[in-house]
Amino acid sequence: MSHEIHQTHSHVHGTHCGHTAVIHDGHPDYLHEGHLHSPHEGHYDEHVIAVSSDNPDICAPIACLCGGHQGCGHEAVPHGDHIDYLYEGVLHHPHGDHCDNHGALTTA
Repeated sequence: MSHEIHQTHSHVHGTHCGHTAVIHDGHPDYLHEGHLHSPHEGHYDEHVIAVSSDNPDICAPIACLCGGHQGCGHEAVPHGDHIDYLYEGVLHHPHGDHCDNHGALTTA
């Protein structure tokens, strides 16, 4: 099976590494600098939250108090072909003058 590998990574992810763990396909992935890292056979795979019924890629306006999330400190999450931001357990996608609700993520 082909998968994208994060080539340079000196940090070891785990329960006490300080990065948010997101439950993804039944295992924890770790949010790190806008990437989802999954430990795998001595390296880290790059994962993306798939567009699905739980995490749709639709215009579903919600209040966005961060002004579009650029530089606000919320963690970037790769979702489909774009970046969302994790805000109180929900994926926010900046869209015009609002954010779209792209569904909840389960964190560990």
